[in-house]
Amino acid sequence: MVWGSTYLVTTEFLPADRPLLAATIRALPAGIVLMLVTRTWPRGNWWFKAAALGALNIGLFFFLLFFTAYQLPGGVAALVGSVQPLFVLFLGVLLLGEKIRAAHIVACAVGAAGVGLLVLRSDATLTIIGVVAGMAGALSMAAGIVLTKRWGRPDGVGLLGFTGMQLAMGGVMLLPVTLVVEGLPGSVSLPNLAGFAYLSVIGALAAYAVWFRGIQRLPTMVVSFLGFLSPLVATVLGFVFLGESLSGWQLVGAVLVLVSVFLVQRPRDGEHLEHPRKAEAPT
Repeated sequence: MVWGSTYLVTTEFLPADRPLLAATIRALPAGIVLMLVTRTWPRGNWWFKAAALGALNIGLFFFLLFFTAYQLPGGVAALVGSVQPLFVLFLGVLLLGEKIRAAHIVACAVGAAGVGLLVLRSDATLTIIGVVAGMAGALSMAAGIVLTKRWGRPDGVGLLGFTGMQLAMGGVMLLPVTLVVEGLPGSVSLPNLAGFAYLSVIGALAAYAVWFRGIQRLPTMVVSFLGFLSPLVATVLGFVFLGESLSGWQLVGAVLVLVSVFLVQRPRDGEHLEHPRKAEAPT
């Protein structure tokens, strides 16, 4: 839901046409601060794992997300991104040994339909490269969710340190691309600084810590469907603060989004929503 506020903050507070700069500042400072405060850095094979997760969850995903935003209208981009739960579904089968349930397929269809009604306009246009980038972004985030679930956290590393490693790795990957493609703005206003601070502290540091904890504690499909709440929140905030219209079909879409989230959260008889946690060694 916090990520659903990104559109409002970006359009109202940040410099225009600087999406990569926004992504880099969102990730890198928060990651560095968390690593310094927690005194955490990768060791052994976690250099590779942290780099992979940082790319899939942060660096590559942010780049593809903003590239798609440039190529496609926001509604189309959100609709393309709604295939993410399908990717999570199949990657979960391959990497986690999970089983596909009929409720998952139904929830995917209902959620995609809800996002479509919520954000898609009749005058929306498509480009092949935009659709491919959007699909790749959805696959990147899906792979990040599943691998985060599979690998867990390094021994002795807390949640904030784990979050910091990924944000820092992703931010380092974004930094050279940002400098080459966009460069630095000539001036930065106080509203710009406030917007950057919000994205870094609330939209990255706090939100990703909660997100990674959710991945560890919940089934992967449940986590992936919670992403549908982002376009829902963005639509509501646009209506409340920006005076954007809200049609009857959008209300229907909002209901479908909530229904899809509810469907995928319902465990079968005898199942628990939360996966059992491994016993922790005494400290």
